[in-house]
Amino acid sequence: MRLQVPILFLASWLVAANLFAAQTKVRLLLSAESAKPGETILAAVQMQMPIGWHTYWANAGDSGSATEIEWKLPDGITAGAIQWPVPEKNTMPAGNLNFITYVYETETVLLIPLTVSANVSPGEKAIAATISWQECETVCVLGTKNVTAPLVVGNDSKPSPSAGLISSAQKKLPQKTLPFPVTSALEPSGTDDAKLLLTLSPPATGQWDFFPYIQAAAEISGGTTTLPSPADSINLRKDIKKTAADWPAAIAGVLVQVENGKPIAGYEVSLTPAKPAPVIAAAPSDGSTTTNKSLATMLLFAFIGGLILNIMPCVLPVIALKVLSFVNQSKESPARTKVLGLVYGLGVLASFLVLAFLAIAVKQAGQEASWGMALQNQAFRVILTVLITLVALNLFGVFEITLSGKVMGAAGNLTAKEGMAGAFFNGILATILATPCTAPFLTGAIGFAFTQSAMTILLVFLMVGLGLAAPFVLLCWQPRWLKILPKPGAWMEKFKIAMGFPMLATAVWIFWFTAPRFGKTGVLWLGLFLVVLAAAAWVWGEFVQRGRKRKGLAVAISLLLLGSGYVFALEKNLHWRTPTTFSSDASSLKEGPDGIDWQRWSPEAVAQARSQGHPVLVDFTADNCLNCQVNKVTSLEVFSTRSKLKEIGARAFLGDFTDADPRIAAELKTHQRAGVPLVLVYPRDSAAPVIVLPPILTPQIVLDALEKAAK
Repeated sequence: MRLQVPILFLASWLVAANLFAAQTKVRLLLSAESAKPGETILAAVQMQMPIGWHTYWANAGDSGSATEIEWKLPDGITAGAIQWPVPEKNTMPAGNLNFITYVYETETVLLIPLTVSANVSPGEKAIAATISWQECETVCVLGTKNVTAPLVVGNDSKPSPSAGLISSAQKKLPQKTLPFPVTSALEPSGTDDAKLLLTLSPPATGQWDFFPYIQAAAEISGGTTTLPSPADSINLRKDIKKTAADWPAAIAGVLVQVENGKPIAGYEVSLTPAKPAPVIAAAPSDGSTTTNKSLATMLLFAFIGGLILNIMPCVLPVIALKVLSFVNQSKESPARTKVLGLVYGLGVLASFLVLAFLAIAVKQAGQEASWGMALQNQAFRVILTVLITLVALNLFGVFEITLSGKVMGAAGNLTAKEGMAGAFFNGILATILATPCTAPFLTGAIGFAFTQSAMTILLVFLMVGLGLAAPFVLLCWQPRWLKILPKPGAWMEKFKIAMGFPMLATAVWIFWFTAPRFGKTGVLWLGLFLVVLAAAAWVWGEFVQRGRKRKGLAVAISLLLLGSGYVFALEKNLHWRTPTTFSSDASSLKEGPDGIDWQRWSPEAVAQARSQGHPVLVDFTADNCLNCQVNKVTSLEVFSTRSKLKEIGARAFLGDFTDADPRIAAELKTHQRAGVPLVLVYPRDSAAPVIVLPPILTPQIVLDALEKAAK
C-alpha cells in the first residue's frame, strides 16, 4: 500500500513554481574566435537588466551580493580575477539611516582574462561557466545560468564579433594611473573606529567619491562627507571600523569622479594611511540597553512570549484543530498520546528552526530581518491560502481521509487525523499562523536576537517554539486532564465540520490581504482558482473516494480542473510568481467619514509635523497581523482616540508593513522591535523622547500617551 499526501504534493508543485524567474539576461562572450598557445584573451559576462532592476559590484555595500563565476575550463586554460566596471552608488533612506549599495543598472559587462598555456593541445575548446548573481528591484531574486562559448586554439589569432563590445567595456574599467596625487590618513574616533581622510591634491576639481573594495580587516561606510578645503583640492572623509586586531596596512578601492550623480571616471587606488594612535575608550554608561541585557533573561522572555502566542488571534484556528485532535486522542493509550504530543512539538520546533535559519541568512545578506517576514512574500501567501482552503474542505467532508494511493485522499492525514503526520503538520501550521502575531515579552526577545550572533538567534527562536508547543505537549503528557472531554461518538463528525469554519475564516483572512496585492483583478483570479480547487476536491471526494463507477474519468476531470485552473487563473492572469509592489498615491489613508485622517508614514513627514508643533501618533501595522487589527478596532479607531487627536491637534501616520519595507524594518529595529504592531507617540516638544506603546493596547493606554504628548 502506498501513502500519498496530496496537500504536500500540491505544496511542492506550487513552491517549485514559486522560484522567481530571474529577469537579467546573461551571455558569455570572448574577444577572440581563435587564439595561439601562450596568448591571453578576454572573456566577457554581459548582463542586461530590465528597467528598474540592478545587480551588484564587487563590494555590494549595505545589502546584496556580488556576481560570482564558477569556471569549467579545459586543461591548459586558466581564468584570472573579474575586472569590474565602475558602478553607480545607490542611496536608500531608511528611518534615520541610509542604506548605500554599489550597483549596475540596465547593463554591465564583467571582464575576465583567460590565459592559454604554451603547451595546450590545439583544437576547439569549450569555455564554460556558471554565473550566479543577485538582482533587485523592490524585491531581490537570486539568478544562476550556465553559459558556454567556443574557442579554437591554433596557429592563428582571430578577433570575434564581440571584440568591439569588449573593447568598449574595457573603457569603463577604473584606470590604473591617477592624474593627481592622493594622500590618506586615519584619525581615531574610538577604540575600533576612525575617520579615513582622503586629500585629492591640485589640480583636482569637480565632485569625487571613494568606493572601497571589501577589506580583510576593516569595514568602511558607504557614506562620504566632502569637507571644506582649499581651492583645487578636495578632502573626503569616510567612517572606518577595524574588524581585526590591527588596522589594515592598505586600503584598496576606486576614486570616482561623479557628475549629476553618475560616475564619469574611476581610478583604482591602494592607500597606505598611517595607523591612528590608540584611543582610550570611554567608560560605558549606567543606562540599560538591549545589547547589555542578560541572554538568560531574553530566553525566558522568548519562552513566555511563545506561551502567550497560544492565545493570540492568529493561532486560534489551530487551537480548534487541536481540540478535535484531543477528542480523538482520548481513546488512545497514554503512551500513544504522549508520542503524538511530542510529534506536534517537533513540528513546531522544526518550523522555528527554519525561521531562525531564514533570519540568519537575511541578516548575513546585509538586510533587515523581521518577525513574520515569511508572510511578506506574496507567492508564499498564495500557497498558504490554497493549503488552508484544502484543510477547511477536508474538515467539511468534501474529500475524506484515506490511506489509499489516491492523490486527494490523504490530505486529511495532515489536518484532523490523529496520526503522527497530522500532529507534525499541526505544529507547522501553528508556527506559520503565529508569525504575523506578536505578544508581550516576545517583541523584546526577538528584537534582541536580531542584533546578536547566529547562535543567539537560533536559541531565542527555539525558546519561542518551546513556549508555543509547551501547553499542548503538557496536556498530552497528562492524559487524565483529557477525561473532561466528551467520549468519542457520532457527534464528532458534526464537531469536525464546525471546526472547518474557523479554518475557512483563516483562508478568507489571508485571501483578504493577498489578492489585492496582485492588482485590480487579483481578487477575481485568485478567487476563481479557489473555486476550481474546491470543485476538483469535490469531484475527487464524491466520485473517486465515494463513487463506484467510472473512477478513472473522475480522476481525469479532477486533475483537469486543477491543472487548467492553475494555468489559466494563477499563471496566465494572476502572474502569482511575479513579485509586485503594492502602493497607493492617495495622501490620506482614512478608512471612513469618521475615521482617523491617517497619512502615509515617512521619517520626513513625522519630522515636519513635529517641527510645526504637532504631537504625532504613528501606527506601524500590517494586514496580516491580527494583533494590529485588534488594536485598531479596540483602541485606535475609536471615538475617544479620534476625539483626543482632534483636541490636541495631533497628526496621525500609518506605516504599512504587510509587504517588506526596509525603512519600516529599520525603524522597528531602532525601537528594539522585531515586527508589528508598533505604536509610537511623539510629544509636541520636539526635544522630548518618543513614547513607545505596548504591543497590546487599551483605549486608556493610548489616551494617557496622547495626553502626555500634548503637554
